[in-house]
Amino acid sequence: MRQDGLERVTMRRLATELDTGPASLYVYVANMAELHGALLDELLGGLNLPGPARPAKARAILVDLLCDYTNLLVGHPSLARSVLSLWPSGPNYLRLIDSVLGLLLAEGLGRRQAAWGVDVLLQHATATAAEQGTRSESVEADGEGYRLATAIEEASAAEYPNIGLLRDEMFSGTGHQRLRWQFAALLEGIATVDDAGR
Repeated sequence: MRQDGLERVTMRRLATELDTGPASLYVYVANMAELHGALLDELLGGLNLPGPARPAKARAILVDLLCDYTNLLVGHPSLARSVLSLWPSGPNYLRLIDSVLGLLLAEGLGRRQAAWGVDVLLQHATATAAEQGTRSESVEADGEGYRLATAIEEASAAEYPNIGLLRDEMFSGTGHQRLRWQFAALLEGIATVDDAGR
């Protein structure tokens, strides 16, 4: 996967690398989605998971953890795209879920807010990684980003008054600053919106 990308990882190719037959692999994984889940779990083994946190520090630690998870997946965009449509269930993924839940509870969230919030946070991290990683692979991404920035810069304030008002802010900040802000904003929402959506 590191050498050729996830798209090139097939059961047949993996079997050849392991000097066995493809049918033998199905004893260990049922399909490609399960194989992708196993690859994710292996990567997550290198993620530094925090221990219990004091309430005053829980949010900052959680934002750090979510950024670390996002950045891990940015380096593997094909895997991030795959993770969006599968349900990882390996032990390292469960440890990640458990860590996020513990930090949400330390933050003082209710049980349901924490249980529902973990899904939103990990989904956002994975989607962000899939988007950013895919852009980094694309030779056209820089041109597309330039076209959007130019269109916003040149947009008529009379025709697009809100763009005119905020155009200087729309591309401000570093990617790291914006990612931390996204997670902080999501956490604030999770903490303040009850399970009825009020």
